[in-house]
Amino acid sequence: MKKKLVIFDLDGTLLNTIDDLAESANHALLALNFPTHDAATIRSFVGNGINKLLERALPEKARSEENLMRMRDEFIPYYDAHNADFSTPYAGITELLTCLQQQGIALAVASNKYQAATQKLVAHYFPNIRFVKVSGQKPEIPIKPDPAIVFDIIGETEFAKDEVLYVGDSGVDMQTALNAGIDAVGVSWGFRTKQELASYSPVGIIDKTEDLLKFVE
Repeated sequence: MKKKLVIFDLDGTLLNTIDDLAESANHALLALNFPTHDAATIRSFVGNGINKLLERALPEKARSEENLMRMRDEFIPYYDAHNADFSTPYAGITELLTCLQQQGIALAVASNKYQAATQKLVAHYFPNIRFVKVSGQKPEIPIKPDPAIVFDIIGETEFAKDEVLYVGDSGVDMQTALNAGIDAVGVSWGFRTKQELASYSPVGIIDKTEDLLKFVE
């Protein structure tokens, strides 16, 4: 069935945000006198929200609730000021979103990044795209792979589940789609491997942005 709504993950799917996440996490670690990590290691920490990123960045023996809150206090203000320093849309993403919009397909974002940063980044990098909803992590909605964020978006648009496609770069995203009972397409250019994506049996895994178009028709 033709898709009428495409829900995109943000980090690793629409935007390559890893360098800004790494810089901000390392800023927090340095402020608290903990060892830092390179960007490749930080990449393996992302996907489950900021708290989980910061917990994974901490030394194992230092992963207390107190240290996590101290990390957040350092990370959030720095990331708010610097989250667009190095981040950039993946090649072809803006063109893909524009094409889908011109076809009359509704677009939305569902991210585990906290709401304020999600909204800021989407507005900054995609000012000409009219998303029906931009949803980041909020206290009242569980993070992915809980499907609540997807149900919230679908509820506002009133499309049937078989008219919705979810697009993401990680196993968390693929599991979110499974939990929501909607089709998913994995993208190979993000933060996780094709093998991880394939293990969730999405309807497709794409290497180029334009390849998504065949899954909405």
